[in-house]
Amino acid sequence: MPTFVDLTKPPGNLMARITSTLLLCFAAATICAQSTAELPADFLRSIGKLYVVVAVIVVVFLGITFYLWRLDRRMTDLENQIDDHG
Repeated sequence: MPTFVDLTKPPGNLMARITSTLLLCFAAATICAQSTAELPADFLRSIGKLYVVVAVIVVVFLGITFYLWRLDRRMTDLENQIDDHG
C-alpha cells in the first residue's frame, strides 16, 4: 500500500533538509563552473550570430514597450470619456 505525505504536519528536521538542498546546489554549481565546454555566447559570437540574437531581443522588447505605451494611451482616453459622461 502506498504511503502518502501528510501536508498538515510540519516536515521533520527542516534544517537538515535546507542544509542538504543548499549543499547539493553548491556542488552542482561547482561542477558546472569547472566545465571546459564552450559557452553558448562564445559559440554564437564565433559564427557571427550573437548580434542577430541581440537585435531580435531588442526589437521584441521595443515592440512590447510600444504596444504597452499605446494601450496605456487608449485606456487613458477611455477613462477620460467615462469621467466626462459619468
